[in-house]
Amino acid sequence: MAELLKFRYFLVVLLLLGCGPEAGKKEARPEAVEAETPDAPKAEAAVILFFGDSLTAGYGLEPAQAFPARIGERLDSLGYPYRVVNAGLSGETTAGGRSRLDWILRQEVDVFVLELGANDGLRGIPLTETRENLVYIIRRVREKYPDATVVLAGMQIPPNMGPEYTDTFQNLFPEIAKAEETYLIPFLLKDVGGVPELNQADGIHPTAKGHEMVADNVWEVLKGVLNP
Repeated sequence: MAELLKFRYFLVVLLLLGCGPEAGKKEARPEAVEAETPDAPKAEAAVILFFGDSLTAGYGLEPAQAFPARIGERLDSLGYPYRVVNAGLSGETTAGGRSRLDWILRQEVDVFVLELGANDGLRGIPLTETRENLVYIIRRVREKYPDATVVLAGMQIPPNMGPEYTDTFQNLFPEIAKAEETYLIPFLLKDVGGVPELNQADGIHPTAKGHEMVADNVWEVLKGVLNP
């Protein structure tokens, strides 16, 4: 029963990922902003750009509390010559990300962390479209910046769309990562999704502590990509 309750809680979290008090309103696209980290290196620093939805944006938190900024802090503490740019947008789908990609890529990129797809799954968008959009984004990044490293963040959805759709969605990310030769974060919300104390009062978005754990999940893969 406890596992069932936890899953139901996780279902609510996922269903409302991109929805907050501003849901339904046309949101102006913000400039991609450098994550706020103390003493971040400016000159000659390589750029890690996080491109995603409300999870990347750090909805409900100060920018310095979102997981991209936590990664930036870790980089600084280790003396890595990188700076972090947060290009997250709440409610973003893969189609939305595709449409704003060229605008974002005005910012030079050395490592591109792609965190999109959950909102597609929750809306039942055909996964052929999700795959096409993710592959397009990856290839467009490489076309613009051939030396850039791409990291794809995996997501999961509950079985309300049916087991076939759910399984296909979960397998989509490792399949794309293999085919496009990107690095893969198996599940961005590992040990955070569905855990009440790691999510905000809305039961939707991770708390600052939750973002610290998400940063740990990201770092497990990212540390193997970077040059100290």
